[in-house]
Amino acid sequence: MADLLYGRNAVREALRAKRRTMQRLLVSAGVQDAGTIGEVLKLGQAAEVPIERVDRRELDRLLRDVNHQGVALECGPYPYVEVEDCLALAEEQSEQALLLLLDHLQDPQNIGTLLRTAEVVGVHGVVIPGRRAAEITPAVVNAASGATEHLRIAIVTNLAQVIEQIQKAGVWVVGLEDDEQAQEYDEADLDMPLALVVGAEGPGLARLTRERCDFLLRLPMRGQIASLNVAVAGSIALYHAWRVRRPGVSGG
Repeated sequence: MADLLYGRNAVREALRAKRRTMQRLLVSAGVQDAGTIGEVLKLGQAAEVPIERVDRRELDRLLRDVNHQGVALECGPYPYVEVEDCLALAEEQSEQALLLLLDHLQDPQNIGTLLRTAEVVGVHGVVIPGRRAAEITPAVVNAASGATEHLRIAIVTNLAQVIEQIQKAGVWVVGLEDDEQAQEYDEADLDMPLALVVGAEGPGLARLTRERCDFLLRLPMRGQIASLNVAVAGSIALYHAWRVRRPGVSGG
């Protein structure tokens, strides 16, 4: 079944990454062939993707209630990988593994924000459970500004089992949780092969996931509201984990 990606950045990155089969590129007849749209057209031509100029109302009909920005790409489904592929990438790059595990997040905007951060900091792989979680839909791709197309993402049946698998491979698993027993994120030693686990907005980490973690991190807060948005908190912790690690050091 084909995906219909939308949004200028999402479509551009899918064409740049060249990981999907491309079927056709739809561009609104009213948009200017400059800026990002100009890049999209050049990439589409270079990849020999059929380009169709369509009335904007046709895109509105195909993509209801979304801001498609005058462009869409009909393409194959997302190319998921195995967890082993994520670990292998770290080894190929002679780096300590840095993984992101999403524990049943469902909101496409939150997932997209975290995946965009993951790509920016060079995460070697993302793991998402297949049940009760949002997969890599066109909405997630758009929310991530196309970062998904450059990431290795694995869909798994049992997140707790995957945690055990990567721990056996020498990766420390750290859960992000607002808990009194958790270490403050900037005081913990994170210079090691690491997987950061982020739970869903509200419930946080599932009990079994939490129990499997090697230790927990929390972000200190001094304001009046209860907590940070999960995507903001996860992005802060992920960015910090990247910054404190020694470059070019392989672990595991």
